[in-house]
Amino acid sequence: MEAILLLIRIFLFAVFITAGIGKLLDLEGSERAVKDFGVPENVAKPFSILLPIAEILLGFLLLFTSVSWFGALGAFLLLAVFIGGMLRQMKQGNAPDCHCFGAIHSEPVSAKSLIRNIVFAILALFLVVSWKKQGLSFGDLTNELAIQLIFGLAFIGLFGAVIFYLKKISEQQNQIMRRVEMLEIISHEGGETKREDVQFPTEGLPIGAPVPDFAGENLKGRTTEFEHLLMLGKPILFFFVGPNCPSCTALLPEIDDWQNELKEKLNIVFVSHGTAKENVAKFGENREVLLQKEREIGAIFGALWTPTAVLVNADGTIASRLAIGDAGIRELVNIIKSARNNGGMMYAATDEIANAEQLGAEIPPFAANDVSGKSISSEDLKGKRTLLTYWSLTCGWCGQMLGELREWDKTRGLDEPNLLLVSSGDAQRNRELGFRGTVLLDDEKALPTSLKMDATPSAVLIDEEGKIVSEIAVGAQNIWALLGKKM
Repeated sequence: MEAILLLIRIFLFAVFITAGIGKLLDLEGSERAVKDFGVPENVAKPFSILLPIAEILLGFLLLFTSVSWFGALGAFLLLAVFIGGMLRQMKQGNAPDCHCFGAIHSEPVSAKSLIRNIVFAILALFLVVSWKKQGLSFGDLTNELAIQLIFGLAFIGLFGAVIFYLKKISEQQNQIMRRVEMLEIISHEGGETKREDVQFPTEGLPIGAPVPDFAGENLKGRTTEFEHLLMLGKPILFFFVGPNCPSCTALLPEIDDWQNELKEKLNIVFVSHGTAKENVAKFGENREVLLQKEREIGAIFGALWTPTAVLVNADGTIASRLAIGDAGIRELVNIIKSARNNGGMMYAATDEIANAEQLGAEIPPFAANDVSGKSISSEDLKGKRTLLTYWSLTCGWCGQMLGELREWDKTRGLDEPNLLLVSSGDAQRNRELGFRGTVLLDDEKALPTSLKMDATPSAVLIDEEGKIVSEIAVGAQNIWALLGKKM
């Protein structure tokens, strides 16, 4: 029994030390987390610093039998506060980042994190009720007990390491499978690269997302910025190529034909790497070529392979999914040929885009009440760009991005879109989300259904004229991309 109490103390010591150090390594995230849990903004910063210090102090108190009871009592009370905060957030339908172990490990509040804290609290309570029996001190250990303790800790550590590395191996296996699939898609073996669609991989920016600013050197060594390319007032078809890419060489005659055929519709720009001399020898000196140093421009677009193409509208927003390989690029170009260029705006979207036929069209008429009972209609969206977001109080992924979305909503500039949150359920619970923007109640899900939005969180951009100008962005990463931001 005495040895078990010692093991509990050592285990809780490891938990609290890890949690405290993890939070100190990410104080910004800790401050954001405590705000999401309801700590007033004026005390959030000092609280986010004092909390990990308290956790580390409690951890060290647990090591020594003379003070371990006080450490156990403090640990139990702190865990009880954590559990109460989690239950409150879950009751409100929120799932903020618990930031339990800070930079080391973090996850949204869920039944899993709640149960974990309850287990820790039970262990701490076991020490509290033991009162004077806090287990063996390190000075009481005999050689035999010390060996047993070391083997016990080693077994626990080994078991944890095995679980951790099995998870890592599984993640790496998934990555390898994705790469194999990609290689199968872009492999040409002297022939055409065949593929089913023009949108793989989905890591590319969603249609309607603004392209972040970037710059590269042209073949004469002069810097060309993205905004310089947009000054011509036409959509741009970017080709991501390389001086050692055989498929790129094979496509050059067709690209020349496309350039002549589509010159009234768009401009063609190559994005390559390597030296200017290599690229002149490969592509000639009369093309618009931007040289990237370490494929940093390709990383912005998600273009990781050559050849890849993507269409960008004259206003600097994405107009197509990524087209990878020669067959995919030909398919994209055929779509572009039939697409209308309306004032520099063009959408090259296939049937795989859920709302492809709605791009550029007006939002379906609607009317519903917001959380205060005010009637909101589609006409109210005109005059200012709007990020229409489909939300759910019971969606864990919504809760995970709640804090950052709420912060953006409170601080967004005049040039950024309004926020219209389409939710359902209790009006009071939706009001407690704390958004500055409009929260619309749509229990029948009529508006999301008319927009073909069937997942939460998801969003589309509506322009000043009430037209849909983006595909449906599903998940936090893609929603932030619509706003021109990174997670």
